[in-house]
Amino acid sequence: MARLHPDILATLPDTVERPAYDRDRVTVGIVHLGIGAFHRAHQCVFTDDVLARGATEWGICGVDLLGPEVRDKLAPQEWLYTAATQSGEGQRLRVIGALREILVGPDDPEALIARMGDPAIRIASVTVTEKGYCHDPATGELNMAHPGIKADLVSPARPTTVIGTLAAALDRRRKAGTAPFTVMSCDNLFQNGRIARAVVTAFAESVDPALGRWVAENVAFPCTMVDRITPATTPEDIARVNADLGAEDAWPVVCEPFKQWVIEDNFPEGRPDWGVAGAEIVADVEPFEFMKLRLLNGSHSALSYLGGLAGHVHISDVMTQPAFVAFMRRLMDEEITPTLDLPPGVDVAAYKESLIERFTNPAIKHRTAQIAMDGSQKLPQRILGPVRERLAGGGSIGHLALVVAAWIRYATGIDETGAAFEVSDPMAPRFREIAARAGRDPAALVKDFLSLEEVFGGDLPQTTVFVEAVTAWLGELYAKGAAATVNSHYEP
Repeated sequence: MARLHPDILATLPDTVERPAYDRDRVTVGIVHLGIGAFHRAHQCVFTDDVLARGATEWGICGVDLLGPEVRDKLAPQEWLYTAATQSGEGQRLRVIGALREILVGPDDPEALIARMGDPAIRIASVTVTEKGYCHDPATGELNMAHPGIKADLVSPARPTTVIGTLAAALDRRRKAGTAPFTVMSCDNLFQNGRIARAVVTAFAESVDPALGRWVAENVAFPCTMVDRITPATTPEDIARVNADLGAEDAWPVVCEPFKQWVIEDNFPEGRPDWGVAGAEIVADVEPFEFMKLRLLNGSHSALSYLGGLAGHVHISDVMTQPAFVAFMRRLMDEEITPTLDLPPGVDVAAYKESLIERFTNPAIKHRTAQIAMDGSQKLPQRILGPVRERLAGGGSIGHLALVVAAWIRYATGIDETGAAFEVSDPMAPRFREIAARAGRDPAALVKDFLSLEEVFGGDLPQTTVFVEAVTAWLGELYAKGAAATVNSHYEP
């Protein structure tokens, strides 16, 4: 089987969509930090649509800040790859051509900084997950004690973090008299642009106060909201894609049919016309962020902890259990939706029904363990924000408290059979210390986990109704298990 490559595009089956433009005419205008599956299934697809309409200056240079795997797999394909949209009706294949090169940060930091210093680069976009911002999730401020940040402050010209990389590249442009690029966060952080602004500016000020002032006065950090379920690509996915593609693609991505992108229109140096590709260009992203982060991401996290504890490998498996679906509906309807303030015309009921349908999609094998990763970074925005608002308004928090209890139970790293498993989280060592000290005592576990101020702040550990609710749920999870707990409280 031939390797996917521009030379064989014409030989692919007629059912395969391919770039509808001359890639040789496309120059790079975007550097993207975090060239993972989500970026390739989302922003690259939107940009590919823009290029198909005649734009030539918005090709993407992808950057891997961890290692060479993606570069090495896609280089022989001249950066082409397949996006496989999967549903119960099968899969639809599309070859994406928006990527024009990939750099590996650790291999040559100077080459990366020089590329980002090129005046042709007008946008630096980011998908590095919540932990990549090296911030305190409870406050949104830069964590100056973060090992990566400390190392980058010692050697700012050879950065290892995305924050240090952005600051170094902006400093290069400042010194050259080049206009700054726009920093566009595409991570699932509420007000991601504001968080990016806060951490990059704080880092820049620590390197050089003059750089900090220049960043604060000149660099745009638009907020965005992104949405497309994109599970990690498995060997089985690759085999299935290649069988229909009729060629060997070393690193395709799989995704659901649905995609959404809401973008704050704040790009002083210009941007692709993503609106023609279906993106929503708005003045204020915040209402859409609240809806997505709390309804979709909050429910996703809830199902990943409870479903994972119950032994379900994929979210679609969890959705075969009527009681878990009933729990999700009540969580959304009774305790999350009342915290939303949506613009006129937004049909939140239809949006929630679409989430049920999307999570149930049997073709999307989104692992509960993947969604459960980095919970300490996700919980404050997805779950604890609604908790605080419900408490302030005197509303119920029972369903939300169950999610927190499930996270604590999951974070101990001991499953319901007593076997240990790896908890993927930047705070995992502290979780292990707490679990070793508190054992299976719900009150002790809640007390110690809630003492993690980076996650829970200083207010929630002092809020009796919250502490008691989480403790009661955690006791039930230990006594009965996740499945029995959900089944006993959430009749379909």
